Amino acid sequence: MYALEQLIIHLLLSFVPADQLNATLSDPRTVAILIGALVSISTACLGVFLLLRKMSLTGDAISHTVLLGIVVAFFVMIGLLGMEADLSSPLLVIGAAAAGVLTVMLTELIQRSGLVKEDAALGLVFPLLFAIAIILISRYADDVHLDTDAVLVGEIGVAWANTNSHCLDNCDDVVITPDDARAKMGRQCINCQSGGLNPRDPAAIFEEVCVNCGTYTAAQAWRERLIPESPQLIFWPRALTLMALVTLLNIGFIVLFYKELKLTSFDSSLAHALGFRPALLNYGLMTLVSITAVSAFDAVGSVLVVAFFIIPAATAYLLTDRLAVMLLVSPLFGTLAAITGYELARGLFLGILPVRDVLVFLDRTVGLGGYTEWNTSISASMVMMAFFFFVIAWIASPRYGLVSAALRRRVQRQQFIHQTVLGHIYHHQNTPDAASELGLERLHEHLGWTPARTRLMVARLRALNLVTTEGDWLRLTARGERQVRDFIHHHLRAG
Repeated sequence: MYALEQLIIHLLLSFVPADQLNATLSDPRTVAILIGALVSISTACLGVFLLLRKMSLTGDAISHTVLLGIVVAFFVMIGLLGMEADLSSPLLVIGAAAAGVLTVMLTELIQRSGLVKEDAALGLVFPLLFAIAIILISRYADDVHLDTDAVLVGEIGVAWANTNSHCLDNCDDVVITPDDARAKMGRQCINCQSGGLNPRDPAAIFEEVCVNCGTYTAAQAWRERLIPESPQLIFWPRALTLMALVTLLNIGFIVLFYKELKLTSFDSSLAHALGFRPALLNYGLMTLVSITAVSAFDAVGSVLVVAFFIIPAATAYLLTDRLAVMLLVSPLFGTLAAITGYELARGLFLGILPVRDVLVFLDRTVGLGGYTEWNTSISASMVMMAFFFFVIAWIASPRYGLVSAALRRRVQRQQFIHQTVLGHIYHHQNTPDAASELGLERLHEHLGWTPARTRLMVARLRALNLVTTEGDWLRLTARGERQVRDFIHHHLRAG
């Protein structure tokens, strides 16, 4: 990982100077948006297939059960392998992926019994594995920085501060020895601890020691003012590299197995009959979900991860029926949510409307007790904006939105009413009772409508050139007769 970061840094330095790169990477807003965009792309691409497979809540469950894999891998790392406690170890990612696959396997095992449905099976497995992880942490790792808060609650706003330092110039280590001019000498009691003596005791024996001797990296030496010139350092956020790798891994998996994923998502039986292995693809997908979730935990927390698995994919699903378009649109909504979510956390809704002004207005009108300052989590704000865009799509989607659905229902009602009147005229014109059935004065009685509604409907049909009047009674035009015949042919006879 460190070598990869160095490669990326040297590549970027070909285009921007070191000072500008450092300024960009030390800007909390820039880093938060970059990481948020990478998280949204990596999760949204997988989220589309989770949504199509009706497994969105499986992503939520995995985002919690990976904690068990992290805990077990941590114990193996320090207990069996004798390694140091390193929460950034790749072994934890492997453990998390194994826990995600275990979640899916246990859920399928319970479901295949035929006694429990899939949602209930998932509801049995995920709390069990999560509870085991909590017990292990509270019982055996209470003195280690490994807990539910550390794993499940991240804050993307401080991801810029968790960095690796890369030295570009003046990078030599500094060794301080007792005879160095920069050495600081002091006195140390050599028999106080063994003899239980106080340093002020006359029997205490002291010797001169160097208190700052040792080997310092260039950055440490500059911090201790041991060297006259500052080394040229680039501070690279760790989460940026990790999420970039995960994003490339997910995109590569989808590109490589796009046809197989598409077929197994829509018709797993056909895929199996054609020789594909839907179960293997499913486990591969769940492994990537686990890796993505645990990779993003430290930077953004599980709330944002779960939301970005589900909400952008659901938003794209409302806007298009094409899988390829969904895979493009879903990450775009996630990235937009990351950008506008950061602005919302700063107090600007959509980067335009000051939230504080709204709070002040509400305080004056309904009373908020004087709480008019906006101070909230960046990750939570990104989730809020993701849901905001989902609501917009839910309302305004051209095909599935509430507005379009209401308009379609209105048009269908109008068409039904039109067809009712046209059918009445069609069946009674050229009959002996045409004068009584189709008379303008008594038409409302036969239709069961009010006179005003009947007059309005007749006016609309006349404007559409579907009916005409002969004296004081109605008659279909040639266009009206064609429409009635088409309706009978396509709807009544076909049905």
